[in-house]
Amino acid sequence: MAEVVSVNISEKKGTVKREVPEIQLQLRHGIVGDAHAGDWHRQISLLAEESVDKMRALLPDLEPGAFAENINTRGLELKSLPIGTRLRLGETVVEVTQIGKECHNDCEIKRRTGKCVMPTEGVFAVVVREGTVRKGDEIEIIKDSI
Repeated sequence: MAEVVSVNISEKKGTVKREVPEIQLQLRHGIVGDAHAGDWHRQISLLAEESVDKMRALLPDLEPGAFAENINTRGLELKSLPIGTRLRLGETVVEVTQIGKECHNDCEIKRRTGKCVMPTEGVFAVVVREGTVRKGDEIEIIKDSI
């Protein structure tokens, strides 16, 4: 079973996100209270915990949100999902809009290790159904979404 490992937000862009007990997803907005929210195609960022584990071999103290990701997952190969895939996260639904992104030049992790997983393994999505997402929520691929 795939599941949500952590949910993370930041109030300012360009900062590491911090883990919170739950997040509220809102249509045409993203995560209430997160600096990256807005009516655009990258409302929410997801990163597989398996990807973070690869970086923990170099930086063992990595915390949730270190890559500025909103949702950490386990048990689902996010980077191989086609654009348009819909995921049920607890009571919410999101749609994958982008895989990977250009890394910021000031990325602390890239400066320390010479590499970063977010540019190739991070996934971005928009909110399709509003609601709350919490650590431990089940993740399911909605089969008829693509």
